[in-house]
Amino acid sequence: MRTTVGIIGGGPAGLLLARLLHRAGIDCVVLESRDRAYAERRQRAGILEQGTVDVLRECGAGGRLDREGLLHEGIELRFEGRAHRVDFPSATGGKSVMVYAQTEIVKDLIALQVDEPGGPPLLFEAEALAIEKPDSAAPVIRFHHQGREQTLSCDYVAGCDGFHGIARRAIPADRIRTFEHTYPYSWLGVLADVAPSCEELIYARHRRGFALHSMRSPQVSRLYLQVPNDTDPADWSHERIWDELSARFALDGDWTLERGPITATSLTPMRSFVQEPMRHGRLFLAGDAAHIVPPTGAKGLNLAVSDVITLARALIHHQETGSAELLDGYSQTCLRRVWQAERFSYFMTDTLHRRPDESPFEDRVRLARLERIASSPTASAELAENYVGLPLS
Repeated sequence: MRTTVGIIGGGPAGLLLARLLHRAGIDCVVLESRDRAYAERRQRAGILEQGTVDVLRECGAGGRLDREGLLHEGIELRFEGRAHRVDFPSATGGKSVMVYAQTEIVKDLIALQVDEPGGPPLLFEAEALAIEKPDSAAPVIRFHHQGREQTLSCDYVAGCDGFHGIARRAIPADRIRTFEHTYPYSWLGVLADVAPSCEELIYARHRRGFALHSMRSPQVSRLYLQVPNDTDPADWSHERIWDELSARFALDGDWTLERGPITATSLTPMRSFVQEPMRHGRLFLAGDAAHIVPPTGAKGLNLAVSDVITLARALIHHQETGSAELLDGYSQTCLRRVWQAERFSYFMTDTLHRRPDESPFEDRVRLARLERIASSPTASAELAENYVGLPLS
């Protein structure tokens, strides 16, 4: 097989990149190791920055998003038994975020690529095995599909296959630097068939640990509890989960957490990771293949989207002008935004959680940060601007 851009990974990053390239007349092929059913049910977070919503609309994937997505114009911070709302539009010139599950984005993008005539090839159950000659003018992807090994010759390779994929490992170890931070706690995630007890997300810092109240839909709540890293979800009964959530969300005033059937629990480790550079020859990394953020700042999916927007712009610019300037600057351009997202995610995570070894001084400093946000329009605006998404450079 032969194409201009070989895309490894059929998640939201790879699928969106394919859509953007197709609309610009650049041919591409997407290789996804799983089958379509699996790809369409992978559960991930779903807080979309304003820029992510805008690009999905622009590429034709905004119909169901606009009908079913939940527009959020703020978040609520809870600490010391008090609540403070951060208003997004007033602080950001009208920007907001949208609650729409990543699973649904993948369904929408797959439908556009597979069900619409003339879309670029999307091969399911096509496992990428190796990227050969990524630093040459003619890289090749070896992959297994339909019972045999095949090759895909490309001008460029986009590695959108996540942290455990082959793209990240195709860059020689002596050409990269990695930066990591592991947090001393995890999240116990809960999916419950009960209407959310709030209209916007609640981030709560409590002496017993952090809690987050989110939602999947008007009928389904998504909640999280800070727990030790070695926690076994099976040790938490449903009654214990609801009791702990109620305690951490409690206010001095009148507020009740509605309870309902818990349909799923999971454990999410918290860590930060960046690999530099995000380019090696004709191989470009995007999304989790290059960086991971803790979920507190809702940046993971949105960073992947900004990566592929940047890559698509660079490829389109090269096609139209013959200039490789934007391609050559891809890694540097993306990493500026990546490190801002890492900074914000670290700030949110460190401020809202209690460390096992936290001293009384550190506890007071973290509370002082929250007090500053609650009392200062400038500090509140800084949080809002980062949460809705910094401009693409």
